[in-house]
This record gives sequence, structure tokens and C-alpha cells, in this order.
Amino acid sequence: MTAVFHNIEALLAAQGQELGHTEWLEMTQERVNLFAEATGDHQWIHVDPERAARTPFGGCIAHGYLTLSLVSQFITQLMRVENLVMGVNYGCDKVRFPAPVKVGARVRGHGVIQQAERIGDAVQLAVRVTVEVEGQDKPGCVAETLARFVFMPSR
Repeated sequence: MTAVFHNIEALLAAQGQELGHTEWLEMTQERVNLFAEATGDHQWIHVDPERAARTPFGGCIAHGYLTLSLVSQFITQLMRVENLVMGVNYGCDKVRFPAPVKVGARVRGHGVIQQAERIGDAVQLAVRVTVEVEGQDKPGCVAETLARFVFMPSR
């Protein structure tokens, strides 16, 4: 279920809140190939199934940055902030890729609001998103994302 926050106070009070899990998403070769086209990163371990099959991975793996890019999609499934003038991505404090994500694997996001800090009419939110890989002990990515949410003035 998506957590919904309507105002600054609700978002500030959410510090430490677990956001739960998203639906599973399959990491397809098509998704990997499209990412390679978009970024110009055509390293064979991602896009050459024949050659990648001869590696210890047994096939192609997703780009680490593709896995990281899914975090945005997962956050929108985990939470929604309303009554905004705008929300902007402010960056990441820490990103790790503990294990590869093989093509054909299913991934999902798990989120926790690590920190919520008021900055004027805005809240800076740090959300740790763990990209879990079905059947693996280690996640494909762990990222502490930062976003700023600017709320509409109270009437």
C-alpha cells in the first residue's frame, strides 16, 4: 500500500517509518538493451547473451545504474506526497551494488524513511531503498536517496 503524506508535519513525523515493499518487476533483456541504448553503455556483460553465458553469472546482468534508476519507480509506488508546489530529486548520499541482477530475475523495492528535515517551506527526505532480488540473500542495490518537497502555503 502506498503511504500518503498531506503536509509538512506528516512528512516530518514519518522519520523512521517503514514503507513496505513494491510489486515484483522482471529484469528483462529488452529493458537492459534499452538502457544500453539510452546511456551508450554497451558492455558485453549486459548485451551479449552468448558471451555472457560463459561467465560465472551464466548470462547477462543488468547495469548497476539501471538497477539504481528503478529506485525512482519504486519510491512512487511506496509513497506519495500531496499539496506540493514541487518535489525534486536532490541526489543520493550512499549507493551500493552488493550483488548482480541477472536478466530474468525479479526485483522489488523496500523503503524506509531514514530522515526528514524541515528546510523553510520544504522537507528534505532521506529514503533508503533496497532493491531486493527474488531468491537472493544480497540485494542488487541499496541507495539512500534525497528529495526535497516544497509545500503549498497554508491558507
